[in-house]
Amino acid sequence: VWILTPSLPVVEDVGSTRLYFVNASLQRVTYSSSVGVSLPCPAGGTPSAILRWYLATGDDIYDVPHIRHVHANGTLQLYPFSPSAYNSYIHDNDYFCTAENQAGKIRSPNIRIKAVFREPYTVRVADQRSMRGNVAVFKCLIPAAVQEYVSVVSWERDTVSIVPGNRFSLTSFGALYISDVQKEDALSTYRCITKHKYSGETRQSNGARLSVMDPNESSPTILDSFQAGEVYAGQSIELPCIAGGYPSPTVRWLKDGRPLPSDARWTRRLTGLIISDLRQEDSGSYACEVTNSFGSKEVSGQLHVIDPLRVTLSPKNLKTSISSTLFFTCTVEGSPEYTITWYRNTEPIIPDQHISIQGQHNDTLQITAAQKFHSGAYQCFASRKGHTAQDFSIILLEDGTPRIVSSFSERVVNPSEPFSLMCAAKGAPPPSITWTLDDELVVRDSTYKTSQYTLSDGLTVSHVNVSSPLIRDGGVYRCVARNSAGSAEYQARINVRGPPRIRPMRDITAVAGRNTYITCRVIGYPYYSIKWLKDGMQLPDNHRQVLFDNGTLRLTDVQKGADEGTYLCSVLIQPQVSINQTVHVTVKVPPLIQPFDIPSTSVGKLMYIACVVSSGDMPIRITWHKDGQLIVPGSASGVAIETKEFMSSLQISKVTLKHNGNYTCIASNAAATVSWERQLIVTVPPRFVVQPNNQDCIYGKAGVLNCSVEGYPPPKVMWKHAKGVGNPQQYHPVPLTGRIQIMSNGSLLIRHVLEDDRGYYLCQASNGVGSDISKSMILTVKIPAMITSHPNTTMARKGQTKELNCTARGEQPIIIRWERGDTVIDAERNPRYSITINKKGDEVISTLKLNPAERGDSVFFSCHAINSYGEGRGLIQLTVQEPPDPPELEVREVKDRSMNLRWIQRFDGNSIITSYDIEYKNKSDTWDHMYTTRNISPTNNQANIVELHPACVYSIRMYSYNKIGRSLPSKELTISTEEAPPDGPPMDVVLQPMTSQSIRVTWRSPKKELQNGVIRGYQIGYRENGPGSNGQYSIVEMKATGDSEVYTLDNLKKFAQYGVVVQAFNRAGTGPSSTEINATTLEDVPSEPPQNVRAISVTSDEAVITWAEPPRLTLHGVLKGYRVVFWSLFPDGEWGEMQNITTIREQVELRGLEKFTNYSIQVLAYTQAGDGVRSNVLYIQTREDLPGPPAGIKAVPSSPSSVVVSWLPPHKPNGVIRKYTIYCSSPGEYEANPEMLFYRITHLTRGKQYHIWAAAVTTAGRGNISAKVTVEPAGKVPAKILSFGGTVTTPWMKEVRLPCSSVGEPAPTIKWTKDSEDSAIPVTADSQRQILSNGTLVLRSVKAEDSGYYTCTATNTLGFDTIIVNLMVQVPPDQPRLTVSTTSTSSITLAWIPGDNGGSSIRGMFLTRLCNFLSIHYRLAISGFNTAYIKLTVADFFNKDQPLLTHINSTHAGLNLQGWTSGGCPITDLMLDFRPKGTWAWQSLKANSTTQLFLSELREATWYELKMKACNSAGCGNQSSQFATTDYDGSTIPPIKSARGEGDDVKKLFSIGSPVILVTVGVALLFIIRKKRKEKRLKRLRGGKNNRSIDTPVKGPPQGPRLHIDIPRVQLLIEDKEEDKAAVPVTDTEFSQSVNPQNFCTGVSLHHQALIQNSGPLIDMSDIRPGTNPVSRKSIKSAHSSRNRYSSQWTLSRPCQSQSTASARTLTSDWRTMGSHGITATESDSYSASLSQDTDKGRNSMVSTESASSTYEELARAYEHAKLEEHLQHAKFTITECFISDSSSDQMTTGTNDPADSMTSLSTPSEPGICRFTASPPKPQDYDRGKNVAVPIPHRELHDPCPAVPPREASIRSLTQRAYHTQGRHKTLDPAKQQALTLGHSGLGSLGSSSGTATLPQRTLTISSSALGRLQKQSVGAYSKSYTLV
Repeated sequence: VWILTPSLPVVEDVGSTRLYFVNASLQRVTYSSSVGVSLPCPAGGTPSAILRWYLATGDDIYDVPHIRHVHANGTLQLYPFSPSAYNSYIHDNDYFCTAENQAGKIRSPNIRIKAVFREPYTVRVADQRSMRGNVAVFKCLIPAAVQEYVSVVSWERDTVSIVPGNRFSLTSFGALYISDVQKEDALSTYRCITKHKYSGETRQSNGARLSVMDPNESSPTILDSFQAGEVYAGQSIELPCIAGGYPSPTVRWLKDGRPLPSDARWTRRLTGLIISDLRQEDSGSYACEVTNSFGSKEVSGQLHVIDPLRVTLSPKNLKTSISSTLFFTCTVEGSPEYTITWYRNTEPIIPDQHISIQGQHNDTLQITAAQKFHSGAYQCFASRKGHTAQDFSIILLEDGTPRIVSSFSERVVNPSEPFSLMCAAKGAPPPSITWTLDDELVVRDSTYKTSQYTLSDGLTVSHVNVSSPLIRDGGVYRCVARNSAGSAEYQARINVRGPPRIRPMRDITAVAGRNTYITCRVIGYPYYSIKWLKDGMQLPDNHRQVLFDNGTLRLTDVQKGADEGTYLCSVLIQPQVSINQTVHVTVKVPPLIQPFDIPSTSVGKLMYIACVVSSGDMPIRITWHKDGQLIVPGSASGVAIETKEFMSSLQISKVTLKHNGNYTCIASNAAATVSWERQLIVTVPPRFVVQPNNQDCIYGKAGVLNCSVEGYPPPKVMWKHAKGVGNPQQYHPVPLTGRIQIMSNGSLLIRHVLEDDRGYYLCQASNGVGSDISKSMILTVKIPAMITSHPNTTMARKGQTKELNCTARGEQPIIIRWERGDTVIDAERNPRYSITINKKGDEVISTLKLNPAERGDSVFFSCHAINSYGEGRGLIQLTVQEPPDPPELEVREVKDRSMNLRWIQRFDGNSIITSYDIEYKNKSDTWDHMYTTRNISPTNNQANIVELHPACVYSIRMYSYNKIGRSLPSKELTISTEEAPPDGPPMDVVLQPMTSQSIRVTWRSPKKELQNGVIRGYQIGYRENGPGSNGQYSIVEMKATGDSEVYTLDNLKKFAQYGVVVQAFNRAGTGPSSTEINATTLEDVPSEPPQNVRAISVTSDEAVITWAEPPRLTLHGVLKGYRVVFWSLFPDGEWGEMQNITTIREQVELRGLEKFTNYSIQVLAYTQAGDGVRSNVLYIQTREDLPGPPAGIKAVPSSPSSVVVSWLPPHKPNGVIRKYTIYCSSPGEYEANPEMLFYRITHLTRGKQYHIWAAAVTTAGRGNISAKVTVEPAGKVPAKILSFGGTVTTPWMKEVRLPCSSVGEPAPTIKWTKDSEDSAIPVTADSQRQILSNGTLVLRSVKAEDSGYYTCTATNTLGFDTIIVNLMVQVPPDQPRLTVSTTSTSSITLAWIPGDNGGSSIRGMFLTRLCNFLSIHYRLAISGFNTAYIKLTVADFFNKDQPLLTHINSTHAGLNLQGWTSGGCPITDLMLDFRPKGTWAWQSLKANSTTQLFLSELREATWYELKMKACNSAGCGNQSSQFATTDYDGSTIPPIKSARGEGDDVKKLFSIGSPVILVTVGVALLFIIRKKRKEKRLKRLRGGKNNRSIDTPVKGPPQGPRLHIDIPRVQLLIEDKEEDKAAVPVTDTEFSQSVNPQNFCTGVSLHHQALIQNSGPLIDMSDIRPGTNPVSRKSIKSAHSSRNRYSSQWTLSRPCQSQSTASARTLTSDWRTMGSHGITATESDSYSASLSQDTDKGRNSMVSTESASSTYEELARAYEHAKLEEHLQHAKFTITECFISDSSSDQMTTGTNDPADSMTSLSTPSEPGICRFTASPPKPQDYDRGKNVAVPIPHRELHDPCPAVPPREASIRSLTQRAYHTQGRHKTLDPAKQQALTLGHSGLGSLGSSSGTATLPQRTLTISSSALGRLQKQSVGAYSKSYTLV
């Protein structure tokens, strides 16, 4: 293993030559002795560098055969070796590698290479103790000798590997922590598994146990802690701190005495504190405090976070010149404690006169006056505790003499003309530049501006700027570049115009033999020439003289005689005009030494050396030096010196070896210094200082063969070797390798002695002086005892004999000892062992025999060979093989068709497991019918058994195999496979369309063998297959009920094709789907009418109707055609016969219409299923035409000269009658106002007959004339009646006026009679009848009994006249018969048969729905007067399949709120009451509906009572239960014993059975009584409606737009029981109190055709919510006309204070007024309604003059009359109450089709009923304003969505003279029309003739007096009136 420290490799370049590190962080290599290691050199270079390895001591690495070798590529290889070959010098030492090329030489950091032996070791785990709830700590104890190499890899619990998590944690240092220790933890054993890092061997520890104690109060005890440590930054560390104690101690961490700051890098865990991404600031003292109530403990330790060392050396790649001064800075980052070492070319740097090391940490290296030998690689090493980091720099020193690379040229400038001179030079180091002018230094001043800078490439640039030059500024400018390596210069002349002159020149001293320059310092310009003269002769006059253009004279190789003298510079400034200046040159001659040599000599001889100076100026000084040092003559040196004027001699009287050296003669004078050097060699023949002697060396150790010689020149020593121990035959030179080297003193070093090194050695020395010398010796190699042959590993079969052999060799005697592990084997005491020894040559063979071999012998055996020179050991691992133990099999995962098995092969028999076999079978079968999975790879420890059958039980066992054999079977496991999704689809899927929106699906369950478990249910997927569908299935799910299933798909699209698939599912999932089967829903009627219906009146009797086809998606079938339904609307409000035309076109012409008639037109589309929705009513009026003749005409004399003509309007006016024209045969025509139906013609002649006729006139013209009548004016006129007889039809409860105008003279008397069966009964005036003075009979509040023939007789003395009027009173229709066709989970289909229409067309139906959500009963009533019960059964309010409580502990209980089913109404409130059992006080809790709710702060181990009430808009449901909290330890408590006695069951049965029997008997009696009453009332009713026309269903009311309002929350809550209870008066305050909700809610549907014109579009208000708008509803439901004449009395009463009485029902209604602008909400009151004590008695008491059978007729007639009366068209109506029950519901809900029974039920009088309304007619001035219609809207009370019903109270009270109203405050659209609905004080008074309303007969209803006060406060005058009809 190579240990790398955090350091980055360094790569440096120096030109094309570079050195680098491949892996500079490699600093430690540990390897196994049995494997060896190859280690490449971590350094390299380009071009290829020479790679060498060295020991840290600096010694070269030498090859040791089969031990160590360095390959040519620089790889160091250490071979595997036996323990006896171990050499610490080789196998445990520090190495480093170097790389060298032209750039230099670098070395790697020291690399520690260590070999690790294969040694036996054991690991163990100690038993531990812990208290329950505490933490247990197990540690794996590893021997210290191998602790560095062995680590914990896993822990096992009962042979199963522990996966960290839950309560088990594994620390980074190998400990096992078990938290929250439980008793069951003591049942297991715990083992650790370790692995050797280098050999890969694993060890398993012993099994340790855990003793678990009960908690005992104690102070904390530290179980595991931490100590001081050092960690590198960026790593993580875990500081363990675990303590035990009771109560469990809390842990607090401190750093430097303070709590840990908040940092995401610090994680507190069970195992302790984990710090990740360590930083230096994390260093400090950490303390862990553990505390409980009995004490505390603290653990502390110091943590040092060390940054890895990082070294940066600068500068790098430095190239500079010799003599430069260099500075190197070594910057170290990381730990502050480090040492720095400097190396140059791998050699430590020693400071000297050039090199100094500076800085606090020796981090600066300075080289002064660097020389060439200072070039190379410089390395800085920083070290700290075995970690080293380095960086290096390559320095190249070269000749850096400056050179001028750019300069200026000669020029001419004018005075004051600025100029600039530039000079650039390059050198190493960069030079500095100075300037001179005519050899005078240029100083920066006001005249000269100088600058200098160095560029990045080392170029130095200097400038001289002269801003205003004068003549003196001209001359020769010279730039001189200097650095430590030398200098360079350049010069040129700059001429400034002006009078020339010559500067004064200094005398020059020249050195003979060298060059000299003489400059003529001329300034000014121009001049003609410069000449030099010497001794009157113009120069140059020889080859050594050169004159430059600028006037400079060069003298080459100056000679004293020829060149010394005065020189004249002559400058020609004008023709024939010159200026001159002289300079004197003196020549100095340097000394010249005459060459000499020094001959070699020997010791003891004389030596004379002479040094003669042959030339040079005197005086001359001569000195002598030896080896660079001045020679001081004297006895000490043995040298004498004699010097004369120009000569010196050196004399040695007796030469010795110390006189060897270099001698230098130095001569100097004023001109120069010269020297001459020669070497004196004193020769000495070689001789031995230390002679070789015979020597013993130990094999493998280092040995030195001593041989030391001296002489001069130093002798060369050569060693030779002759093999053998006898006489030497032939010597051969000893090959010098790294292993064998000659030391500096001549001794031979053998670093690693081998056996081949024995023999004769000869040491031979020579130096060329005299003869060679030599000496021989014998080297004897002593062999230490070593094991040369033994098996490393060997095998044995258990039970057989095994022999172990060890062969040893070495110096005799050799003792061999055997050990088993660490125990010496004593064969005498253990008979299983025997040891034998045999000698074979120089080898000793020892044999250890084991008989027999046992499993325990699978250990390490070692044989030890010992002699006087050493000890060798052979380690033998004996493996006793046997068949393996059976594997420990466990099941990891079980699936439906497979299972995952895992096994642990505890003992493999010491033989590699070759395979495994798994056998399995059905549990019920024998192993003879097993299935086998064979030859499972031994590398697997788990397997998947596949192709199992789901939901089956299997038995499984397992075998393991090795080369020895098969193991015993493992422990047999029994496993049940999981369920799997079914493999087969449901069978026999059949689709049957049921309706237009439902399809019934039937199927059978999948085949048994394919179910794969218990079928839990099915998923039915269906999708529409028509165009535009998305193709995705909608899924519904149902539970399985058996082998055959049926499901009805609802809410499908009409007449659409659906594809259906069915899938079965079980607990595992869903199986395959069945083949898709298609079916089409049945056709239905179109859901939308034709579009764009338009009507155009073409003529007075023809119209054209057009439309467009309804949207295709709304046809729901194949369009068969269209029907146009139309009917006329007559002025009297009656409708004409409904007609329809069928066509397939989208247009129809209506011909033969009545002229000038309003028609209502609707168009519908129809399919095979029937007629679709009709379009909105379209109104059209045919055009006017000529009117028909007046329907009748009378003319009677009124005086002798006048007649009165009366007529009836035409039956067919065919337009608006504009006037009438009366024709008289004489005198002519008369015109009458169209409002007048009589006319008096005057100025006639008495006794003359006149013919009179009349005609009506419209805008179209005059119509046909009437019949002509003849009249004769007379003086006396018999009584005549102008009015006409005929039939008068009126709704009931209206006021009817039957006119009977008469004339006659004398005035006639009027008498009215009504025909009965046998006679005419005179009509007398009373409160309901009145005969006015004009003869008009007024009938108020007409009833059915008022129908009949009325005769008016006018009589005077001259005669009489009569007319007969047939009065037909229209009453509400009879009740229809309501039946239930079909029901589903969400719908009810109703049908009904209409009854008698009451003499008028049926204009609409009332349909009332009442729901009981507790059992989902729907109570439906049609027309408001017939009731039927329908029951749908659903689940209870709380689902019994759901658990009530989901979680219970000692203080909390979780409630499952998902168990509440809403029943269609969302749960809004949840109220909980709970208390400990046996206590009185309840604790209440109210919450919204959620999925789960917790009860907290409960008592431990206590039984509780729980009551829950969940409420929604439909009511509330209750659920009660009991539960018990657990004890503090989670244990449960015993249940409470029941105190029920032995007779409780009988009592319960009696208490349940008695009410059931009584109710059954009561219901039967009630049914019999009601049936008889109905039969009597039916006979009585049928007798009074003989003259009434009955509309057939075909001629029923048109199915036009109707108001259909569904009000789910209006409470019309009526009970069927007839209990005898008294009404309880209540106060106004009590009446306003809210009551608890109960279980009934009601919806009301109102269909009334009279509202068509004012209502606008049809409005569906069934889903109105606050903040929403009602939606226009197109669908119209059909209904038939019928009526019911039976009523019952109800009493309004207030809720009682007591809640324990029987439930009553609250009636709440709210209304909206809807007009052309929308809907206006109104406020309303809530009342209670109770059934009276005796229905007949109540009715008789209130209706004194009418039979009970007509009471209902009056009530209904009054209601209809008030709604339809002409003058109340604009009135606001509030229907306060209108409801009824029906005892025939049982028969209806059974769906009987028997006609006789149906008619009997229909005709039987129903339960009593009540209808109450309030009418507020408008003021007269408001008649023409917008028409508002009051319609009901949903009434919502915030405090209670479904108010409770108070107890029913029966009471009959007379309120004849008491005023009341309903306290309704209606808000209409028009603010001017806002009126409170009030009641006049009398309550029964007439509204007067001006209002056009009849007065109702007095009827009373008992109401609590508390309401009267409110009613009186809101009275608003005569325009509000309330009616209460009972």
